[in-house]
Amino acid sequence: MDALALEAKGAKNEGAPAAPAPAPAKPRPKPPKKAKRIVYFELEILDVKTREKLLLLDKVEPTATILDIKSMFHKSNPHWYPARQSLCLDPKGKPLRDEEILQELPVGTTATFYFRDLGAQIAWGTVFLIECIGPLVIYLLFYFRLPLIYAPKYEFTVSKHLVVHIACACHSFHYAKRIMEALFIHRFSHGTMPLRNIFKNCSYYWCSAAWMAYYINHPLYTPPYYGEKQVKAALAIFLFCQLGSFSIHMALRNLKLPGCKIKKIPYPTKNPFTWIFALVSCPNYTYELGSWLGFTLMTQCVPVLFFTVVGFIQMTVWAKGKHRSYLKEFKEYPTLRSPILPFIL
Repeated sequence: MDALALEAKGAKNEGAPAAPAPAPAKPRPKPPKKAKRIVYFELEILDVKTREKLLLLDKVEPTATILDIKSMFHKSNPHWYPARQSLCLDPKGKPLRDEEILQELPVGTTATFYFRDLGAQIAWGTVFLIECIGPLVIYLLFYFRLPLIYAPKYEFTVSKHLVVHIACACHSFHYAKRIMEALFIHRFSHGTMPLRNIFKNCSYYWCSAAWMAYYINHPLYTPPYYGEKQVKAALAIFLFCQLGSFSIHMALRNLKLPGCKIKKIPYPTKNPFTWIFALVSCPNYTYELGSWLGFTLMTQCVPVLFFTVVGFIQMTVWAKGKHRSYLKEFKEYPTLRSPILPFIL
């Protein structure tokens, strides 16, 4: 009887609907995140010479860059635009770079900056154009023997020596190339330079061009000692180095994106003219030196030799500074490289 009753009860349960499953428990909502507290900075800007307080900036965000601080300073002092300002943490310290971030500097939430006026500024591109247009025009004035340069009987006369015309073409090509590079290729690390420097730079380039041109285009100029062979060899050196210089400038341009200030190590590319990067840190100066050595050999002129020697000394100073900068910034920088001359200098 009990077995039959259990079977009957089981049959009834089979026909009955199943009990609904319990609903899953809803997850508890997460408590809202507490907003991070921003620690603002208070900055005091003093004149580096007089220690006079020029501005007090309150509630400066920690992510502000030095350029942002310069812009804030400019709003209070419109005649000191950002390019004219130099800010440092110590009166005798190095100027801070525009891209440096406030919270990454070795300062507390209350900091003192020292301001130095750099004077009126001019764009580097403009400087390059003025420096190069001058020699290009000045040399041609002597080449065409305009009045008041040589004796009246030589006005607008043409030299009988082929080397004079080749030298004019080389000189004009060199400076025309530099102008085109300044307009379309160079990406300058520094946007501006002091306006007063342009007079010094232009005096050097313009006066040197006039000095060279006067003797090379002089009616009494004599060709090189070894004649045509010497001119051809010098021309080959000049053109080779000009192509090398252009190749290096293109490689350096491709190394840096527009507006990017991150420095990278330049390496040789597929272009054979860039293979010198394996031995030299600043091959653009190496090729520039080679170009002027070729021009010196071509013209056999003392003013050209003097200009080449002075230029080599200055480029050596620049190359050594760039080389030290590479070694300081990059631990993996190739140790085989020399600043300007392979294995020598």
